[in-house]
Amino acid sequence: MKQLLLPKKIIKIENAKNEKALFSKKPLQVVLRSDENWTKQITEINGKGSIVLDFGKEMHGGIRIITGAFIGKNFTSVRIRFGESLSEAYSDIGDKGATNDHSQRDFNAVLSAYGDVCFGQTGFRFVRIDILEEITVRIQNILCVNEILNKKAVYRYNGKDKLVKKIFDTAKRTVDLCASTDYVWDGVKRDRLVWIGDMHPEMLALTTMYGRLDSVERSLEFVKNNTPDNLWMNGIASYSMWWMIIVADYYFMTGAKDFALNQVDYFNMLINRFNDSIDAKGNMNYSWFFVDWPTCDSPDMAAGVRAINILALNKAIEMFDSLGVDSSTAKNVVIKFKLKPIIVKQMKQVIGLKYMALGEITDDEYALLIKGGANGLSTFMSYYILTAIASRDALKAVEIMKEYYGAMLSIGATTFFEDFDMEWLKCGSRIDKLPKKGKKDIHGDYGKHCYVGFRHSLCHGWSSGVIKFIYDYKDKI
Repeated sequence: MKQLLLPKKIIKIENAKNEKALFSKKPLQVVLRSDENWTKQITEINGKGSIVLDFGKEMHGGIRIITGAFIGKNFTSVRIRFGESLSEAYSDIGDKGATNDHSQRDFNAVLSAYGDVCFGQTGFRFVRIDILEEITVRIQNILCVNEILNKKAVYRYNGKDKLVKKIFDTAKRTVDLCASTDYVWDGVKRDRLVWIGDMHPEMLALTTMYGRLDSVERSLEFVKNNTPDNLWMNGIASYSMWWMIIVADYYFMTGAKDFALNQVDYFNMLINRFNDSIDAKGNMNYSWFFVDWPTCDSPDMAAGVRAINILALNKAIEMFDSLGVDSSTAKNVVIKFKLKPIIVKQMKQVIGLKYMALGEITDDEYALLIKGGANGLSTFMSYYILTAIASRDALKAVEIMKEYYGAMLSIGATTFFEDFDMEWLKCGSRIDKLPKKGKKDIHGDYGKHCYVGFRHSLCHGWSSGVIKFIYDYKDKI
């Protein structure tokens, strides 16, 4: 669904008059007038002026600018910068990781008199427009063109806990934006891609709220059809494992038997490849043990992939048994993966994955899970971590969920991030303010791996797995 939305706030405007006219509704049509009464209804920007707008929430799309008569000449060069945070809207390409990767969010364009043109296709909340020439520009409207999933929900959290409701609604907006096209993307600014390993939390969220969805099935088929049998999905072995987990869980949550049956041959091919990737003593020989980016710095990578592999094989067995398909090969392969214990040294997400794979964790692992509360959580892996905690203490898991996701809300989040570290709060600024002296830019100054600084996505679908957790434990909230 496309929405046309007026700005909520003007952050800054220079060399302009009658800026309040940008908030007034007008016909969405160029008006051939330049009389005095009409000019009172439009905004003028004179000379090399600029304007910074806040649309109030994260959006997916661009802006539509409707103009009237210009004074000086009939067109001008402008620079348009979109930002998920206010500071990103002020950034230059290359500054603190600011980029145009995957979507153009910083570019020059031409604005014409009597024009009605859309600019941009990215994720943003803020937009800055700079007039680059000496000219008087008359603007009738600047509207956000937002694309968002529009489907009747079969489940929404409507409980009494206001913070949980805000977390649920923010996670819903996150995944609704990421699922607003034909496919389910990671992010609407950067990672406008079907990263299948990252899609499990999104599938859990979408299916919990909406049931069976074409975009989920289309995404699963897309990655399968674009991955030759001798390659791993998205070039990562664990992502082929996640594909199996997603298909199986989608089948169990929706009853989509026809879809599941169409995946059986590919499942069997993957099961045989997993068998070839482990020896008789349980040693894995994958080239890369990828769990998530924070785990890449830890000694727990291989343990995490072993857990994902066991989980995928368990799901395959469960799905095959339900469909009446022979699961003996998968049962034999999973035995080899269980020959080596899953020993976790430090990463909470790997403990969560171990619980999902084996249904149990040690007392020491549980103690590590709850140590420091929300410290060490991962937006991608939050569902698995919280579920593992809830297996022993559901109220503690809810408390940690509120601490972690509530922290993002406390700094102005209207969608949930690609990654978030509680340590960033110590001297970090809000995303809807420019950092004050002595404060860190929580968007531009943090992040690592592939999401350094402004490249960091502030609307990432994998953070929406919290929706399934809230649904699972709604009676405890």
